[in-house]
Amino acid sequence: MKTEDFKGLMRGLAEARAHARGEQVAGLKIHVPQTIDVAAIRRSAGLSQAQFARRIGVSPATLRNWEQGRRAPEGPARVLLALLARNPRIVEQTLGDAA
Repeated sequence: MKTEDFKGLMRGLAEARAHARGEQVAGLKIHVPQTIDVAAIRRSAGLSQAQFARRIGVSPATLRNWEQGRRAPEGPARVLLALLARNPRIVEQTLGDAA
């Protein structure tokens, strides 16, 4: 790895830590959609409600509530769902078959 690339990665990690602590990070823009179609994301992954719930670490009841509009995902769940909307296989690619 080139020294410049390594320095860029370290700078990015420092910015991520600062953001996680609630500090302002110059130039950081985070976009999480206002509404998330959880059922469509699940269908694009080709999984049943039980399989999808297990894969993302929520109860099937929570997933049903999201899909039926009784509740909305918040915080990290919104971010994970936004990532899954872009790449339905990101969990398997990241965690392998253990997910």
